[in-house]
Amino acid sequence: MRLPPGMIIEALDEPDFDEFFRYINDHRSDNGKDGTGYFIPSSHCEWRFPPDKEKAYRDGLKLPFGSLGWRRAWVALAVNRQIAGHVDLWSHPVRFAEHRCLLGMGVDRNHRRLGLGAALLAHASEWALANTAIEWLDLHVLSTNERAIRLYLRAGFAQVAVMPEMFKFDGRAFSDITMTRRLREHRNGAG
Repeated sequence: MRLPPGMIIEALDEPDFDEFFRYINDHRSDNGKDGTGYFIPSSHCEWRFPPDKEKAYRDGLKLPFGSLGWRRAWVALAVNRQIAGHVDLWSHPVRFAEHRCLLGMGVDRNHRRLGLGAALLAHASEWALANTAIEWLDLHVLSTNERAIRLYLRAGFAQVAVMPEMFKFDGRAFSDITMTRRLREHRNGAG
């Protein structure tokens, strides 16, 4: 997948954490506002990334791959090195799911509809194939986030579950859709 002209994708490193979380909070501030729709399960007035989750995010980036709580993240940078989008992979929070990981992503409001989301998904998938034994990528998406659902379907994800009315906020009910994509077959042949 080709990046928009002038953009690059780089691994998120510790010196960039503060700028990254400024970007994340700005990105999340769009949730449920100005026709953007809801893309995180949270009220439009509670968009800040919670401090405990920020700490877990930072800590997860420092953990070795394969350990419980590991995380890897990449940012797409525009010509001026402004963060235009991100994608991250992280461990499921349970043992015996090491062959799977969770995926999250977002694209800045000024860089949407340029193909950046598809490029970020491809980058994370290629990294997982080249550097891990991960067999499945899993994600959750709000049922109202139709653009993201279409992007994930085009990227090879399949919808495997819907939890009706999983969330209720801002006077609305939102279903949670689970999607997954097989990256590779199981290697040792065991069931």
